[in-house]
Amino acid sequence: MLSRQHKLLVMKIVSLFSVVRGYNIPIIVLAQYLSAIFILAPEKRALDILLDFPLFLIVFASAITIASGYIINNFYDSQKDLINRPNKSMLDRLVSQKTKLTVYFTLNFIAALMALIVSWRAFLFFSAYIFLIWFYSHKIKKYAIVGNLTAAFLAVLPFFAILLYFYNKVSFEEIENHMDHFMVISAHAVFLFLLLLIREMIKDLENLKGDLANGYKTIPILYGENISKQIITVLSILTVFPVYVLINIYDVGFMDIYFYICFIVLIFFLMYLWKSNSKGQYLLLHNVLKFLIVAGVFCIILINPSVLWHGRNLLLK
Repeated sequence: MLSRQHKLLVMKIVSLFSVVRGYNIPIIVLAQYLSAIFILAPEKRALDILLDFPLFLIVFASAITIASGYIINNFYDSQKDLINRPNKSMLDRLVSQKTKLTVYFTLNFIAALMALIVSWRAFLFFSAYIFLIWFYSHKIKKYAIVGNLTAAFLAVLPFFAILLYFYNKVSFEEIENHMDHFMVISAHAVFLFLLLLIREMIKDLENLKGDLANGYKTIPILYGENISKQIITVLSILTVFPVYVLINIYDVGFMDIYFYICFIVLIFFLMYLWKSNSKGQYLLLHNVLKFLIVAGVFCIILINPSVLWHGRNLLLK
């Protein structure tokens, strides 16, 4: 039997895991590695990518920077979460605000150190990333439109850390030969950015009461729920453009199946959105988007599974 002190320690660990959203971190790490293996360096074996120590440091720095971002976001949102997520908020409060800040600064220091080991450019990138996450959590997220755009941008930025790492390893003359990789990762990033932006706007609808009580100037508060739904509809339609680039210009293998399924899901998503008017319904829509995003990570493998055992160049159709 565990003593009371041990039980309290376990609960605090679970609480900290909840604060940093530890269930999201492995997905982000997996997404970065799959992007590197199947998009940015398909000519290399997967094992060579996995054993690339500087790349590991970049991925590790990304993971703990994002974890620290969740902490500072939780720190500033503690009052709002009491209204929007009372059960999760009570669990998160088992860890004191002082402890959260200590872990936050420790993780950021480790991330900056890991980046500095790789290069001074990586150090500057992660220093700017850490600052932007703090500035978003402290100021930007309270404002309509710019808060949503910044949140989605910060979510896709780790993929550009991987992109910059691979571009830093090639000469200026070789960059032109790698432009197809850049275009593919950019198209994927735009598609992901739009899904994340839609999710942020769904979260605004879902958290309407808490945002209103804490002075947040979100789109539903300023302009109403119908305007939010109209913007979400437009953003959903805009996903057609990056997908067109990926399917009709570049070879993404069997991953095109994923994109076709996404379109079908988004059609039903929009139909349900216009019928929704409660927190529970918006939460369901939020979870649908989460599923599409996570499924997209695993479906990167469908681009070319043979890359797992031997490299193969990504060719234009």
